[in-house]
Amino acid sequence: MWDPDAKGPWWRRPWALGLALLALIGALFTGLWYAARNEKPPVAAPTPTTRHSPPLVSEGPPGKFGYTASRATDKTPLSLRELFAKSKFVKNKRSYVRTAFRKEKKCADGVTGDKITKALKAGGCTQLLRASFADSKGTVIGTVGVANLKTSATAKKVASAGGGGERKDYLKPLPGKDEATKHLGTGEAYAGGWTHGHYAVLLWFQFKDGHKPAKNELKRLYQTAVDVTDATVFPALDTRSLNGGPS
Repeated sequence: MWDPDAKGPWWRRPWALGLALLALIGALFTGLWYAARNEKPPVAAPTPTTRHSPPLVSEGPPGKFGYTASRATDKTPLSLRELFAKSKFVKNKRSYVRTAFRKEKKCADGVTGDKITKALKAGGCTQLLRASFADSKGTVIGTVGVANLKTSATAKKVASAGGGGERKDYLKPLPGKDEATKHLGTGEAYAGGWTHGHYAVLLWFQFKDGHKPAKNELKRLYQTAVDVTDATVFPALDTRSLNGGPS
């Protein structure tokens, strides 16, 4: 679980979780996340018969990411509806609304910073899709972006580009037309990234008024990022891990 007392870097605009804190959060969160979400359920032994029956499910590539470990085994392009179909959703009694989404013509158009731009190019980025969200009160707002890279290794380079301290490489926030997310991109923010196979999941989350979060408020920003991606991006990518494409 996330430790609200863990020491992090000084907040600046835009701010990123320090490498140590990211490593702690990533290790704990990713371990729990993928153990719960990506572990294949046990398959009951088939009833003996006098004839041979083919398996109901074909064997996919090995590893926890399955087909999504590489674009070579997950060739179908992403779509906005696949990732961000839900316009409203509830996660553990916390409600959210999607206010905007967009597919970039060029991956570089959806990010800021030389390091992340170069990492996207080197990783063969073919897609960058973004969507913005707000909680039910319009207090916490944020943008999630998914970049389609060649391999898991190149996705990791994109997600970590420019990390630590004052972050100069990050996902561009996507302002909406509503009263809450029209303020995206102003003030202090949590900017960072996760990965799922050859996809980099990039984040920008902040308070509507742009104030510098206290320690307990940091947890709220992080929880919102988890809630939103848990309800949108990761279920879609899990399906691709198992099937090699959208459902």
